[in-house]
Amino acid sequence: MSSSQAKDSSFWGGRMPSEMESMAKNLKDVDQEMFRKIIKAMVSSLEGKDCRALMKSIAVSSTIPQERLSHIIAGMYRVLSEAIRIPSSSLKQDAFKEDLRELRIPEDLIADFSSVVFGNRRTALEVATSRNDPHLPTVEDFKWRVDVAISTSSLARALQPSVLLQMKLSDGRFHCFEMSVSRFQELRYNAAFILKEMNDLEKRSIFQIQD
Repeated sequence: MSSSQAKDSSFWGGRMPSEMESMAKNLKDVDQEMFRKIIKAMVSSLEGKDCRALMKSIAVSSTIPQERLSHIIAGMYRVLSEAIRIPSSSLKQDAFKEDLRELRIPEDLIADFSSVVFGNRRTALEVATSRNDPHLPTVEDFKWRVDVAISTSSLARALQPSVLLQMKLSDGRFHCFEMSVSRFQELRYNAAFILKEMNDLEKRSIFQIQD
């Protein structure tokens, strides 16, 4: 397998993040005890907990220069966050370990990474990561009705039907707007067209997850 193919199949995507490259270079003489302290802090951070005291303790007790330590922490956080975002049904443990070997990470440290990504706290990490990720409000309720203006200052709009729409979003906000029937038909057509395009795109083999 060529290096470009290996990168395409890696859990981090097509291009290796710079944080991971820098982490790998600075992990050479880090003992497993210190590594496990850092990984514990990273897990706490991913779960949304306050890990400042733990990180301060690591910085004080470590003999690793501050700059190197910052590269290690950033890279470890990136490894865990990228892996947790991939569904467990799609990310295989052997493939994950092989990706880390590509970074020349020691086997004992790879085992610690793997125990977090595929261990008992996986579900809690997935929930916390999903909750903390930036996202837009979703539509909770949608209502519409056709209205006909009988009395209006514009003769062109008199007795012309229009569509009134109301959306309730997950953040509690309401949005109401009005459009002509022709605009509503245009909106309906474009929505159906986009859904068809998305469906056609998902059928392309390049976007299908293969075991």
